[in-house]
Amino acid sequence: MSKIDTVVTRGGDNGKTSLTDGSRVVKSSQRVRAYGTVDELGSVLGLVRCEELPAEISEKLLRLQHELFDLGSELATPAKSAMMGKIAVTTQSQVELLECWVEQINQQLEPAQGFILSGGNRAAAVLHLARTVTRRCEREVVALVATGEEINPCCLKYLNRLSDLFFVWARYCNDRGRTDIRWQTAENRS
Repeated sequence: MSKIDTVVTRGGDNGKTSLTDGSRVVKSSQRVRAYGTVDELGSVLGLVRCEELPAEISEKLLRLQHELFDLGSELATPAKSAMMGKIAVTTQSQVELLECWVEQINQQLEPAQGFILSGGNRAAAVLHLARTVTRRCEREVVALVATGEEINPCCLKYLNRLSDLFFVWARYCNDRGRTDIRWQTAENRS
């Protein structure tokens, strides 16, 4: 466990930051954008955890925050770095666990009738926010791969399943989908 003695280091004053292996990159680099957005998602989950949630969701959110911190660390570590062997990496079993959680909740939901708007109640709304930030994380990681960086393919799978999970959890919080707000086309809105 790293001990943090000081918060103000002035190391980033010139627009650069350190990766886990000590190499320096500009803060606007795609790698920093990717792991920074994962960090943002972890913060959104902290907000979600402040809501009154069903026990089956609440107990899993802290675990997801830890896993997202691991994912951020993985993204902050260049693939060929010696540090890669020292950090937790996203695994297929984590992806499969998310799939299991999605299926368990989805079986309890009213069938979706068309597209669903974010909202309903506050817990559902913040879970939809988590879903959309997860989708942004996914886009940032895809953009990182497009720069030629080598990324563990489980990272993208994990984020994809995570957004699905937040979607079904939001619906679950909306009385198992009964109070979802369904999108209406322009001609059907009054």
